Amino acid sequence: MYLKKSKSVGASSPLNGIGKQDWDSRRKRKVAEISQALSVTPVDVAALRRMAISEGGLLTDEIRCKVWPKLLNVHTDNLPEKPGEDLRENHKDYHQVLLDVRRSLRRFPPGMPDEQREGLQEELIDIILHVLDRNPQLHYYQGYHDIVVTFLLVLGERLATALVEKLSTHHLRDFMDPTMDNTKHILNYLMPIIERVNPDVHDFMQQAEVGTIFALSWLITWFGHVLSDFRHVVRLYDFFLACHPLMPIYFAAVIVLYREEEVLECECDMASVHHLLSQIPQDLPYETLISRAGDLFVQFPPSELAREAAQQYSQQTAASTFKDFELASAQQRPDMVLRRRRKEQAALAAQGQSHAQAMVVARPRAKRFVRLAVMGLTVALGAAALAVVNTALEWAPKLDLQLFP
Repeated sequence: MYLKKSKSVGASSPLNGIGKQDWDSRRKRKVAEISQALSVTPVDVAALRRMAISEGGLLTDEIRCKVWPKLLNVHTDNLPEKPGEDLRENHKDYHQVLLDVRRSLRRFPPGMPDEQREGLQEELIDIILHVLDRNPQLHYYQGYHDIVVTFLLVLGERLATALVEKLSTHHLRDFMDPTMDNTKHILNYLMPIIERVNPDVHDFMQQAEVGTIFALSWLITWFGHVLSDFRHVVRLYDFFLACHPLMPIYFAAVIVLYREEEVLECECDMASVHHLLSQIPQDLPYETLISRAGDLFVQFPPSELAREAAQQYSQQTAASTFKDFELASAQQRPDMVLRRRRKEQAALAAQGQSHAQAMVVARPRAKRFVRLAVMGLTVALGAAALAVVNTALEWAPKLDLQLFP
């Protein structure tokens, strides 16, 4: 069975069962490795990606303030100034942004003084309007503020403004089109991923005709709108910022797959299945799911799923033209980081280390012959599988590529 829900594994447990003393040691080592990666010239972005993806993520907001700009290739020596009052008066989206921000009380830490929260809400409005004003090709959508507030709370107004602008013109670009066509296209990747891993769950959902709309808010807010614990939100942002723009849909897939038993025990009708899946559990084993999402991305890259996701694959999506912000080395590509992590895990497993120490996700029991053959690749990617991945992923840095003509 694939990642069946277990009451013994939850968000509150020390990272996948690692003892506190062992985790403290790993934490110190990780902080030292991050500091080393930041100190060299040029900055070792590949190492920072590994740190962001690996267990525990970037650990603290102080570290995120240093690393997130590097992951997005944002220079912090010339940050934007605070916009003037006239921007609010003249911007067409001001009233909608104001309404959404006023409804965002739950996104601020509990117990925060009203005066401080209201000040942050004003800053949130300014960031959103600043990005939209500077990029008239972008269109505001409800849920955008859920992403922006995360950056504001972690980075502060000026740094958040710079990173949100870069994110909006790259990872979030498809959500900010005049229509939802590209957003729906990205949602269409969900079912092919589920089908590859667990055909039973896929067939059940198809029979229930539940569709993928239950995952819309997950995708367009990077789960910020549906997770109540801010620690889990920023942990996911560490992961997503270090990876391909489609990684949130892979993470959505592993959540559905993790809830296999609940789904299959549900009444097989649209209303019941939609209600179940739209209520995301708050005690998910995040580290396990993050690791599994990375594995699935390597096994089933977007190019392999594109034909099933849509009859005609759009060449104008950020996902299909992503070039990783002109990083200098192919070794900095997110897929390289994911594959390197998997090879390290396989090496540790071969040395006789436990699954917890090696941070290897338990593999599902195959139910079909094809599934058995594919899932065998999760232990260690062979040369043939690596060749497929290398030829499939065409979003390596290319300086002459125009992202959005």
